[in-house]
This record gives sequence, structure tokens and C-alpha cells, in this order.
Amino acid sequence: MSPETNTMPDQEKPTMSVLTFPLARIPAWAVLERRLFDAVEEAWRVFDARFCDADGRVLRTPEFDSRDGVDDLYEPFFNWPTFYALGGSDEILASAKRHWEGVTAQLTEGGMLTDEYENGYDWFHQGESLIFLYALCAADPDDAAFAERARRFAQLYTDPSHGNWDPELNIIRAPHNGSLGPLPGLGPQWQAYRADQPEMRKYGLPLDSLPGIRSWDDLADEENARRMGQEMQRRAAGDVAVNLAATTLAVNRWLYDGDEATARWVIGYIDGWRRRAADNDGLIPDNVAPDGRVGGLHDGAWHGGHYGWTWPHGLETIGMATVIAAINHAIVSGSTDALDLARASLDAPMSHAASGPVEESGFSLAGGWSERYGEYADRPGMLVPHRYGRDGWFDYGPPRLDLPLWLWWFSRDESDLARLRTLLDGLPHDPAEVIAFRDKAEAGHEAAWVSFLLGEAPDYPVHALEMALGQVARRVALMTDADVDPRTVHLHFWQRVNPVVTEVLSHLVSGAPQILYNGGLPLTALRYRDEDRHRPGLPADVAALVTRLGDGEVDVELVNLSQIATRRVRVIASSFALQRITAVRSEGVAHGTYPGRSEAYASPRDPSITRSSEVSDGTVVVELPPAHAARLTLTVEPETVRPHHDGRADAPATKE
Repeated sequence: MSPETNTMPDQEKPTMSVLTFPLARIPAWAVLERRLFDAVEEAWRVFDARFCDADGRVLRTPEFDSRDGVDDLYEPFFNWPTFYALGGSDEILASAKRHWEGVTAQLTEGGMLTDEYENGYDWFHQGESLIFLYALCAADPDDAAFAERARRFAQLYTDPSHGNWDPELNIIRAPHNGSLGPLPGLGPQWQAYRADQPEMRKYGLPLDSLPGIRSWDDLADEENARRMGQEMQRRAAGDVAVNLAATTLAVNRWLYDGDEATARWVIGYIDGWRRRAADNDGLIPDNVAPDGRVGGLHDGAWHGGHYGWTWPHGLETIGMATVIAAINHAIVSGSTDALDLARASLDAPMSHAASGPVEESGFSLAGGWSERYGEYADRPGMLVPHRYGRDGWFDYGPPRLDLPLWLWWFSRDESDLARLRTLLDGLPHDPAEVIAFRDKAEAGHEAAWVSFLLGEAPDYPVHALEMALGQVARRVALMTDADVDPRTVHLHFWQRVNPVVTEVLSHLVSGAPQILYNGGLPLTALRYRDEDRHRPGLPADVAALVTRLGDGEVDVELVNLSQIATRRVRVIASSFALQRITAVRSEGVAHGTYPGRSEAYASPRDPSITRSSEVSDGTVVVELPPAHAARLTLTVEPETVRPHHDGRADAPATKE
């Protein structure tokens, strides 16, 4: 841009006209972003052809001998609809729907689903299964079949006749629940819990208060193993905190039709857990007996429930469930008060923080963190206890950044940002560094992205896109390995090689963290619509970069890389109409002389101006001539209508 900047007088401002400027230099991030779109389009077709049948099933029909496994077949496709919504092809959305239908039929034949829904399992895993469904609903809300499924699935919990929810005690009746109602115990595989399970040893005892069983090696005794299994089955009753993720199923339905009973259920169920937390000094307990008493099956202890504070993951599961539920409550109620439920779940472990290398921590999940930290795994960093048992806090490991990031992203509260900064300061490496790795959630680069938003990592877009392209290339190499037999691979193989990359695109294009993997909604700060093709996402050749997320403002840059075609894109504030754009300030040239005279050595340097306009309909249409860009500051405010899936024919009701 030219260093000269003028501001137009108010009387000269048009009602709605966004300034653009010609590109004397094509930004590298824009080229890489569009290349990433192209690379993913190539790669998902390889996955589709190599690992899936024509009807959408994955090639190998797995054998199920427990309640576990439903999530593993849905997870390889979880972010395909998100890629479409960002600007991916119509074909990937059609393929994603075909895979949902095919996998659902496959799982039904395997005896794992009834009426297209999971028979019953914990909500740590159900949440992983359902983010695929939520993404499909958000990507194409006009698909009547998925809208009907959203309503039917939610009623499994909001309608007491299905048995999952006890309206008198306001509890979900069992840790394992689903289309068959509350299921007894934990299933047949753990009738005895023996020591010969090396993959489970790192998590320790599932119950830490049984007489005569004080260590893992005590489970080598067959009678102890039998007693442990019996107690695990007996205590797997009543409500557990991880069930809070079920509220997303209800919110997803509510976003279609605004059903008041569903809204009351979401708010009421979460408020029940908020009251229990208030009675426990603000920290959410993890178990409620079938009679409604906290600790009723655990000798009065507020900890010890299935997928709770004590076993197996603690903060990983409780933190995820409380952040998901708090945001769901805020979406439906319009109040952010419930965010305190999640804040307490993060602050309690942080108050006991220590320092040390993850490789020496003994942390139960150290393996994944060592890969994530790479060469920095042997350097000291912040460690927080993830679990609480009979002897207090234990199992120290690195704190997750996605949970506090989502709190700040949703609230834009300075206290939430301060917590996030504390965690960034505790990393064993420079937060601005983009470390090359990828897990199944396709997340983990929050530190560098936040540093970019705070103005402390200006190279993040380029480095992150370079990394993402490398991720796609490695996944393609794994898929095309001649030694891979798709009919004999491990059940987790497909999710490990899913080549669709959305984390970095979500950061840069949507201004949002990667989805909360155990059951969050696909929220965005901005979304887009191709005005010429009349569909969601960025038009061809257009790249977007959200550069700042403020309290009431969002900065974004748009670049048209085409040298011949003008592109028109509509910019919309947030998914689900949580916010609307009320004003736009743009920077560019008014009447430029580009491209200038052919005999000139350089492009003309027209004076830059800024223009501010009020926005009447809540969105902004930007017309980008060939090789032009726009820099926008968008003023956003809460919407005046209730949150809803965009695309429905009927208008949502105005907020009261």
C-alpha cells in the first residue's frame, strides 16, 4: 500500500462500497492457501477411490466385540463438510454425505446402531462420532434428511420416553446411553479387569478405593481382577460429567427449528451440573448416582465417575465436556454466565502447576505430547495435574491449549486471554514456532495461531500453510504405499491417513480454532458465500486471511489471484447467525491508474484511502477485480434473531 493515507469526508461515503487495491506483489500466503485447496481436492479423491466402496462404506467390515468402535468409522470424514463450507468442491460434500450413509449402513449391519444412531456408549466417543454429523448439518442445512435426523437424534435425550433422561432428577441415567436407552454397566469386555492389558496400565486403576487393590500389579490376582470388574460394572450407573457433550445433539436440532422444549432441556440440564459444581466449591463433580446424589456410588466422593476426574484422562475429558456445554448454554440462553463452569475446570489444575520435561513426567498421555513437542520434549515446560484421586491431584502433563483458547475465542474476555497467555508462557518452545505434526483431531497449533492474532508471529500464515501442505503430501504417500492392504488395516488406519486438512484453513479463513473434537459445534468468526455460484465458501482463486479478532471487530484480507476473472464474495459474521456485521471500514484506492503505462518500470502508486460504511443487511459483498485485494475491518454485534442454521427457508424468530 502507498504510505499516503486519506480519509473521505462523511458526506462522500457511499452507503455500501468496499475499496480494493491492485496487487503489485502477490502475497505468498494467498498462493499457498489456494494451493492447499487444490492439494486437498486431489488427495480426498485418492482416499475415496482406494479405501471406500461406491456406496460410501470403508472397504473392510470390522468385527465388533464390544460397544466401542462406532466413532472410528465416522472419524475419517469428520472435516470433509467443513472443507466444503470453506470453499471446497460440490463433489466433496456429496461424497461426505455418501460416506455418512454408507458407514451408517455398515455399522447398522454390524449391530452397533439402531435407527441410524449408536446403541449406547460414553459421550467421549459419541462426541467424536457426531462432529461429522454436525458438520454436515452446518454445511447444507437445506438437506431435509439430515434435518430430520437432527430432530430424531436429539429427542433420544430431550424426550423422557426414550429413557436416557430422568426429568425428575434431571440426570442422564447411565454413562453408556444411546438409541437403546441407558445401558447397564460397561459391556462384556470388562467383567474382570486384569493386569494383562499393557495399553491400559499407564492409566492405572479405574477405581482407586477398593480394599486390597492399591496398585496395578494387584490386578494380577484373579479375584482382585474380578472384584474390580464387578465394581466397575456396578458403579457405571447414573450420570457422569462427560454426558454434558450430549447437549450439542440438542443444540444442533434447535438450530433448525428453535424448539422451545429443546432449549429448556439444554439450559436446564447444564444448569443442573452448574448447581452441583457450586456445591463443590465451583469445581464440577464427575458422578451422580441413580438417586440424584453426587458420590452416591463412590462412597460420597465427587470424583471417580466413568471418564471422570480420576480415570482415565481427567482434565482431557472433563475440560472438553465443560467447555462444549458452556458454549452450548451461551448459544441457546444468550448469556455467557455458564462459561464459569469451564473456567473452574481449567483453573483448578492450573493452580497446582509445576515445571518439567514431558519426557520425564510419567504422564499417562506423554507419548502423544512427545511427538507434538518434537525436539522440545526434553525441555522443561508447564505441567498441570490432569487427574484427581484418593491422594489428591496427580498425573502431571502439558495443559491443552484448545480448551482455554475456545473460552477466549467465544468470550473475548481479558481474563480468558490472560489465562491463555500464562499457558503460552509455559511452553517449552517459542509459541510462534509452527511445529510439524498432525494428530487425528488435526489440531494442536493453537499457540502459533494465537501469537499471530496477538501480533507476535507475523509469519504464521506462510509457515502454517507450508506445514499443512506437507501434511497432505505425507497422507497421500501413506495412502498410496503399495504394501497397504485396505481390507486388513487397523481400525484406526483410515482416520490416521485422512488427507483433508482444515485446522490451518479454519484459523486463516474462518478465524476459528479447530472444532472441539469430542462433540463441539463447527463455529466460525467469519464465513463466506460465492455470490456468482450461489453456494457457501470462498470463490475460486480467492484467498482469505483473518488477521485480528477483537472485541466487536474482525480484520480480514481478501485476495483474488485470478488474472482474468472478477470474483464476488459475501462476507458473513459467524456461523449460526450469532453475530451480524454492522459496519465495514475498507482500505484501498478509489480511482486508481492501474495498470499504468506499458513503458513504466513499476506499477503506479495511487494514494491509499479508507472508507467507512454502515451495513444494513448484516453482510458485506466484496467485488474483487483480477489481481486485486481488500483489507476490511468489520464491526460485529450480536444478532437480533435467534441463532439458526443458515439456509432454512423460514426466517428465525427475533430474540426476546
